Amino acid sequence: MKGAWIRSSGAGSGDAPGSATPRDSASATGSGSAVGSAGPAHSAGAPGSTGSAGPAVSAGPSEPGAGGLAGMRPASGWPVGWLVVIIPALAELIVGGYRIGVPSLWRDEAATISGSQRSLSAIVTMVGHQDAVHAPYYVLMHPVIAVGGTSATVLRLPSLIAMTLAAGLTGALGRRLTQASGLPGPAIVGLLAGLGLAAVPLTTRYAQEARPYALTTLFAVAASYAFLRALESPRWRWWVAYAASLLLAGLFNLFAVLLVIAHGVSLIWLARVNAAVSDRDGQPAAVSAAMVRRWLASCAAAVVLLGPVIVLSAGQSTQLNWVRRPGFGTLAALVRDFSGATALIPVIAVIALLGCAAGLGPSGGQKRPALTAIALPWLVVPPVLLIVVSFIHPYYVERYVLYCLPALAILVAAGLVWLVTLTRRALAGRGLRARLADLLAAAPSAVLALLIVGVLIGPQREIRQVNARPDDLKAVAAAVAGHERPGDGVLYLPRDADAVGEAYPAAFRHLRDIGLGSSALASGTLRGIAAPPRVVASRLAHLRRLWTVQWVHPLSTSSAAPSQLTRILSGLHLIRSWRIQSVVLRLYAASSR
Repeated sequence: MKGAWIRSSGAGSGDAPGSATPRDSASATGSGSAVGSAGPAHSAGAPGSTGSAGPAVSAGPSEPGAGGLAGMRPASGWPVGWLVVIIPALAELIVGGYRIGVPSLWRDEAATISGSQRSLSAIVTMVGHQDAVHAPYYVLMHPVIAVGGTSATVLRLPSLIAMTLAAGLTGALGRRLTQASGLPGPAIVGLLAGLGLAAVPLTTRYAQEARPYALTTLFAVAASYAFLRALESPRWRWWVAYAASLLLAGLFNLFAVLLVIAHGVSLIWLARVNAAVSDRDGQPAAVSAAMVRRWLASCAAAVVLLGPVIVLSAGQSTQLNWVRRPGFGTLAALVRDFSGATALIPVIAVIALLGCAAGLGPSGGQKRPALTAIALPWLVVPPVLLIVVSFIHPYYVERYVLYCLPALAILVAAGLVWLVTLTRRALAGRGLRARLADLLAAAPSAVLALLIVGVLIGPQREIRQVNARPDDLKAVAAAVAGHERPGDGVLYLPRDADAVGEAYPAAFRHLRDIGLGSSALASGTLRGIAAPPRVVASRLAHLRRLWTVQWVHPLSTSSAAPSQLTRILSGLHLIRSWRIQSVVLRLYAASSR
């Protein structure tokens, strides 16, 4: 199948790891590709490539105003592909790792401790009753806790590593998409995309959280990268990598399977553009039926392998009874958090739209929309679908679509670089020296980038504070540790309020848990089974003082204080009460002793 309808640009065609070697390029060129291929004339392989780097070649076709970027573009060769990966990865490692252990653990991270620190056989038993959706993550975290313990820093390290890799891979993907779209400055787009992802406070939040969402983001980026490479190459290996990435993303977050629909939209989009070009030029279609079959086979394989988790999780859907139907505030919060700050919403929106326009624009007489066709559905389709479905049955939670954030970073990066080209075009014919024209062309994008970074400093600082999470369980534990006495008891209202004891067990080690009927291990559950009220009353009769832990705003009826237990406390004397963020902590004494 000859005559690919779009080819990637020449400059720096050596990409990050996984770039096509000259042999791959020749094969892709001979067979045609959906989004473009690096032809032999442009070979400059990534590390490990068998081809030697040739002289620097201007990226993208020659077009008016592209010269402003050409002068800024690094020379091709193996270091460029790696630097586009390494620099964003190092940035995320530093940004995400700074004060990683300072924010308090919160209730979801306490669930990670409870679910992961038991034996593997006990994890298997538990997921048969509860929290099957997080079973793969608990299995992953089991050796981490066994070796490193349950400090906040150790628990969050896997998320930091995953987000570091995601930032680097976003750089590689941004570069490759820019090449496939024939846009100028692919290395700069990739670099800005990776750095942009690292700069967003939401990225930091989940790089510093012992939950699976950073891992989901990593594998979503990997799936999108493999998807792009599979469209460029006829080889099965990229479809296998795509299926594996989808599987891993789904294992850590079942809602990541919505990425399949986004990629399906991308495939239809590319096929329609390709069909128009094929009809006009009399060339065979590059998005072939075989390519579609391979995509469907890859998706089917991933979904089939996810089957056991899907079936178990479907039977435990009541765990999401705390999720509410979305409203305008839901969408506003998503846009704000993806933008990094409320003040940046219009700025990010305009730049991202500019990036979309750049990816859709004509190049050399052909439409080459790979960047927009892949990044835009990835950004929009999963959140929109989940929000729409949630009007029928609430499922939407912002962190469930965190894996869409890299797509926005790529579009914003493309918009910033395309703005340089547009500014250079506007300056053409004014008699300016080339160096001065290039500096002036880059000025608007540089100012916008500095503005974004400046605005994000405050939110980045706030996300690292001790009380930056929904719960400040560290402060709750500190209050107990500072006032407890030998012989004190504790009652969690309801049972899942024992998250504070799971997260910071030292303060609660000497308190008798009078509300526990069956332990988490014995019952095969995450929190254990509550004792009947009459048993609690009997145990209370032997205590002089009692601590109670209760949520300020219960998320559902199951997380509200049971009325039968609160009536038992009516005969006690309240010594002191603390309201610490989401928790009400009370200390009672027996009325007559």
